[in-house]
Amino acid sequence: MTMENIDIDATLRKVEKLLSEEKGLSPAMRSMVELLVLVITLLVGRQNRNRRNSSKSPSSDPNRKKESKAKGERKAGGQKGREGVTLEKVENPDSEAKPYPPKR
Repeated sequence: MTMENIDIDATLRKVEKLLSEEKGLSPAMRSMVELLVLVITLLVGRQNRNRRNSSKSPSSDPNRKKESKAKGERKAGGQKGREGVTLEKVENPDSEAKPYPPKR
């Protein structure tokens, strides 16, 4: 894997080889360098992910291209000739509860 003309995999392998060959390194320093190598590997792997190779849904991908929806050819609303049925407004809705109109 490369990033800005740096072969990260080769560099990490080189660091791990040098770390294994180093004899005078304290155990604390060795574990710290190993941890840093692990963190670098995880971060580089995460950066190369997108919505196609990760578990994120396309809608939650912040880098996706958002397409606008085209307006339909039809007008909004019901069909011509249909008689609409709505509830009437009342002044005090809590005391004058009316049933819904019957379905047709």
